[in-house]
Formats: sequence, structure tokens, C-alpha cells
Amino acid sequence: MYKIFIKPLFDFVFAFLLVLMLSPVFVIIIILLYFFNQKNVFFLQDRPGKNEKVFKIIKFKTMTDQKDEFGNLLSDELRLTKLGKFVRKTSLDELPQLINVLKGDMSFIGPRPLLVHYLPLYNDEQKKRHNIKPGITGWAQVNGRNAITWQQKFIFDVYYVNNLSLLLDLKIFLLTIKKVIKSEGINTAGVATTENFKGNE
Repeated sequence: MYKIFIKPLFDFVFAFLLVLMLSPVFVIIIILLYFFNQKNVFFLQDRPGKNEKVFKIIKFKTMTDQKDEFGNLLSDELRLTKLGKFVRKTSLDELPQLINVLKGDMSFIGPRPLLVHYLPLYNDEQKKRHNIKPGITGWAQVNGRNAITWQQKFIFDVYYVNNLSLLLDLKIFLLTIKKVIKSEGINTAGVATTENFKGNE
């Protein structure tokens, strides 16, 4: 009942209300990023959703597209702007994903949607993370986010899939607020963003 009817209804209604309430914040961030990020405001990328169906995720762009003399993108650390660091630290870069929730691509809570080229790298157990819609936040995010290993993340993701409930969602929601306020687990230690998943050993 909760998984099939209540959770999707809550996602749509809450996302709609948040978009209305936060519209002034959207406008301010868009204007600031327009000037700080060389007119690049939004980051769009293909991500696998429920049943590995690919959709376009929407985020605020926190890095420039600066390239070296050979036309290669500079490292994340060099392309991450001061405003981008703040937007990422406060998780404001995730706000546009409310649009993904309204479209039905995502839920508020679920396994984070990762890169498409990771799909062949998962083992059978890890693939279960795609049995439900991905989320803006999830069980892995409140248990370490980017400060834990990929294997640990996937264990948390599959646990959520197997134990999805109203009480677990409420717990994740409250812990997410705490994590955002404390800015915990934003990056992998020693890395500006996070390292790519390279498969299981």
C-alpha cells in the first residue's frame, strides 16, 4: 500500500509544494551560477532509473567546462568554482531534481541514480538497487554518502530496497536534514567530488 500508492502520491505533492516555496531560491541560484559558471547553470546527464530505464537527471552545475591546451577537461578540483563548492556543500545542487520527482523519474528517497556505464559492473545483488525508483537522498546517503566505499553504498541501497517502509523513509528524511546541516560526507577523502566505481574485485 505505502510503496505502490502513498509514496508516489507523497513524492508528487511534496515536490510540487517545494518547487512553489523554493522558487525564489531557484531564481537566485540561477542568476549567480549564470555569472560564476560562464553561463552554464544546469547539469543534465543520463542516469539509470527503475528497471534500469535511462532518464535525464537535472542538477545545478557546480563546475565550469574549462579545458587544457589539448581540449581535455581539467580536473574536478580545478573546475569546481567557489560558488559551486558552496552549492555542493549545502546540497543546493540537488534542488532541480524536484523536477525529476514531478516527472516520475525519481522519488525523494531511494538509491542514488548513478552513471549509465556502471550498469555492467554491478553483481546480481547490487543490481537490485534498480528495482525501485532512485532518490534524491537514501539510506546510503545518511550512512556516509561519499565518505564510504562503493561496496558499502550498495549494501545500504539493497537493504533499503528490501526493507522499504514509511518508518524507514521518515528516519532517512530526518537524518538527511541532520547531514545537510552538518555538511557531512560530501566528498571522498582527498578528492574534490568522488571517485568513479570501477567494478567489484
